[in-house]
Amino acid sequence: MKQAIGKLLWWFEERLELRTSLWTVMRHPIPRDLRTQVGWLYVFGSTAMTLLVLQIVTGIGLGMVYVPSAGEAYESLEHINYNVELGWMLRAIHNWSANGMVVLVVVHMTQVFLMGAYKYPRELTWMIGVVLFLLTLGMAFTGQVLRWDADSYWGLGVGVAMVGRIPYIGPELVELMLGGPSVGADTLSRFFALHVFVMPGLLFASLTVHLYLVVRKGISEPPKPDDLVDPETYVEKYEEKLKTGDPFFPDVFLRDAAFIGLTLLVIVGMSAILGPDGPGAPPDPTLLAVEPLPDWYFLPAFAVLALSPPSLETGIILIAPVIIVAIMFLFPVFAGKGQRSPRRRPVAVLIVIGCFLSYCVLWQLGVQEPWSPHMTAWSGVPVPTHMIKGSSPKELQGAAILQEKTCRNCHALDGQGGQRGPDLTVVATRLTRDQLIRQVVQGGGNMPAYGKELNRFEVEALVSFLETCKPEGYASAEASVVTDRAD
Repeated sequence: MKQAIGKLLWWFEERLELRTSLWTVMRHPIPRDLRTQVGWLYVFGSTAMTLLVLQIVTGIGLGMVYVPSAGEAYESLEHINYNVELGWMLRAIHNWSANGMVVLVVVHMTQVFLMGAYKYPRELTWMIGVVLFLLTLGMAFTGQVLRWDADSYWGLGVGVAMVGRIPYIGPELVELMLGGPSVGADTLSRFFALHVFVMPGLLFASLTVHLYLVVRKGISEPPKPDDLVDPETYVEKYEEKLKTGDPFFPDVFLRDAAFIGLTLLVIVGMSAILGPDGPGAPPDPTLLAVEPLPDWYFLPAFAVLALSPPSLETGIILIAPVIIVAIMFLFPVFAGKGQRSPRRRPVAVLIVIGCFLSYCVLWQLGVQEPWSPHMTAWSGVPVPTHMIKGSSPKELQGAAILQEKTCRNCHALDGQGGQRGPDLTVVATRLTRDQLIRQVVQGGGNMPAYGKELNRFEVEALVSFLETCKPEGYASAEASVVTDRAD
């Protein structure tokens, strides 16, 4: 039996020559300093790569059921969640592994930056890593679109509106993305192709180059204070360290495998407990969720745009990302030698702390500030019963329209609901009937115009309900106007 297995393995070896290819890579030397506890800081890159593979595997399973059609995508996701055996678990693993990959890529880049591993001779390794980071965000965005709920639908509209501002080529890019001048029947199939074919292809191509550079240029040794990077002497010193180093397999490989196993357990646990992400409300164009909340990793950008004056929007959308990416990409060109230890690079440490704190603050603002709509209020926060008690059928219809048209996402009733717009509990004491109609039909301030979304009868019903929104015993604004005229 052993001889038969040995002959089979040798048959494959003669044809694949793994001992001189894969085995050589697995046994490439690693600086001995990585045997210490600091070596655990080097496990994030391989774990992020494993989560990418997990997404590919689960994505293949989802692709067998998911229908990339604007008319059927939402129903196919509901079918996966509720009718396909363990379909919800498959979607959950796909979602949480995507979230985990974003986190680990950022952590890995932060570790590389703090330890100066982007310096000579690994500048190109860092640059390809920046490309991988951008492609990871691209995968996240296209995956969010495929969820095809209200947030995804309107979030796509916001995204293409940004692309449309690019000078000269903006409209052409929008038409290329959407399959037309606006979101239509071909839009989802194009984003499906991006998410399933284009992005993974670019990711694997970039990852291949990245891994090649990691093997060829070696894994950077843990930095020590005053151990400067000098291009004239670094390679020679590094090769001397590798002579007493350890092979990647088995010690370092097993450490990576242990962390990967722990991460997979966390992903499966979160998937089982928290389930998949959505889909939320159906993507109904008549539900004007004009400022949908994106997934958490894009919330800071959403907060920056929401807080900035309109005059700065174009600069923030078109100029700021280019500057940030250029700085990240070219940083090793201008700081490719010298100190590597974070103990001797206080500016680098302050940059990381500043970026982390800014992200956290903007993320909190994106979630909690009053200007951020309460995206589920229309379906999860009912009209207070005391406000519709004794109402006429027409007024009840108006209260239903207030919910169905997502007005509650931005407006509260009796303190419950969104805070972006004014509370409507006593709106009848402030605005007359004509003013209410004009505000609903024409909009104003941050409120969109609903004239094209509501017919005349719906407007009359909605305004009839709003006219009842005043404290008992208080005069309405209409009555106040009449009294003033009589005087």
